[in-house]
Amino acid sequence: MTKQYDNTNRGAIFKNDYKESDKQPDMTGPLNVEGVEYTIAAWSNTSDAKGKYLSISISKKDENKGAPKSAAADSEDPF
Repeated sequence: MTKQYDNTNRGAIFKNDYKESDKQPDMTGPLNVEGVEYTIAAWSNTSDAKGKYLSISISKKDENKGAPKSAAADSEDPF
């Protein structure tokens, strides 16, 4: 009997091997929150006050269909 893995409230993030500009995320991956599928994108940054950190963007999975690779980076920077 095969046990099926439950991905609810879990996610993973991987290096973006297709990055062509600084606007595109350094890392991307899937994220599930209470059964809803999202895509997470992250950019590596450095702050003078705190050092290295990740800036992240999360969007519903169907919002990403047909969007250009840099679409997640076009939103305003929260910092």
